Amino acid sequence: MKIRFLILFSLLGFNGFSQQMGAQANYKLVSGGDWVKAKNYYLLTLFEQNEAVKKLLKSDPEFVKLAQAKYKAVQASLTECKEALCLPEKQKLTGDEIQMASNRLRALYKPDNALGNLVKTHLIPSGMYIKYSNEEPVDLLVKAWEQDANYVNYTIGVYAEGNKPNYPQVDSISFDVKRKGYLNLMYDCATDIAESNKSEGLFFAPSLNAALLYLEINERRNASFYEPMASTANKLAADKVSKVKWASYPYSHILVPGAGPDNLTTPLSGEGMLRCRAAARQYFAGKAPFVVVSGGSVHPYKTKYNEAAEMKKYMVGTLHLPDYAVIIEPHARHTTTNIRNDVRLIFRYGMPMAKPGLIVTDKSQNDGIANMEKRCLKELGYVPYKLGNRLTETALEFYPVITSLQIDADEPMDP
Repeated sequence: MKIRFLILFSLLGFNGFSQQMGAQANYKLVSGGDWVKAKNYYLLTLFEQNEAVKKLLKSDPEFVKLAQAKYKAVQASLTECKEALCLPEKQKLTGDEIQMASNRLRALYKPDNALGNLVKTHLIPSGMYIKYSNEEPVDLLVKAWEQDANYVNYTIGVYAEGNKPNYPQVDSISFDVKRKGYLNLMYDCATDIAESNKSEGLFFAPSLNAALLYLEINERRNASFYEPMASTANKLAADKVSKVKWASYPYSHILVPGAGPDNLTTPLSGEGMLRCRAAARQYFAGKAPFVVVSGGSVHPYKTKYNEAAEMKKYMVGTLHLPDYAVIIEPHARHTTTNIRNDVRLIFRYGMPMAKPGLIVTDKSQNDGIANMEKRCLKELGYVPYKLGNRLTETALEFYPVITSLQIDADEPMDP
């Protein structure tokens, strides 16, 4: 399926993809005050935040019955479960529940009702489910629901049951699920979930709240860091984009991927400094009006330092770039998502997507990026860039791919 989607993308062409698929740069994401929820499970967030949709779902007898059954199952687990992992298992959405909800959404959907309007005014322009944008609207709705439901279960599996994440060395659970006291922690979590869902009424609420709670107790709410960036950490740059004379620059921006230190006390690695210095030279040479520094709180495990934030401090404070010229992208955990997240930022901030960007990093990483397509296809399902020329060992041209807007929900710290 992922390969077929890449072929479709190639046929459409990367510069025209935004118009073909309906994603809009001026669309404002609905966060509902919880960026972890919105970025991972956007449809479920919209179900909760859109009053017309919420009313439709809460008044439907089949969804009411499903909600009541789910709440009763979570409540019953408090007395029935004698082992720790039994409790989160009861909080997951079952295959039958997911299918029942899919069928009911199909039955309720009409192009001119609340669900139809949600697809037209939110799902399509947001680009969050852009891989389904060639589907009929009702199919897009159902596939988005099934994606969110399955990845709610994925999050519970990793951060409550201790399942293996994609990158265990940096993303794994914080607890030993085999220790005797883990049953007490899971019981207390189940109690909290049961209590918080007494009056909610939406059929997926116990499962969604469980996923979010487990991310919280594991200190894994990284997806919310620095949000909303366009009005806070990146406001100066975001405000300046519309004033830039783009014809004056060969590149829309310079991307600098981070390099995490190998200990918990060093804010910025030596390699990170060197990448920043190389990028600063390109900036002062007039190659682009902005520098995007990209990297999350990744290395080492459970570090409190953020690569992007520390790189910006260095570039502004030591290398003397103007504050408005340095944009932070503080969520990427891998080289693949350095580029993907960068594309998301430049699209949503209104930079020209047809203009190339310039990756500035060390030779080794640029060598890897030049041969990273298979890894991107395996981990993301698409390649978030089209390569241009390799100018030097440290500078590599690339073109952004709008498919990058798609949620990657099996990476809940950086979806």
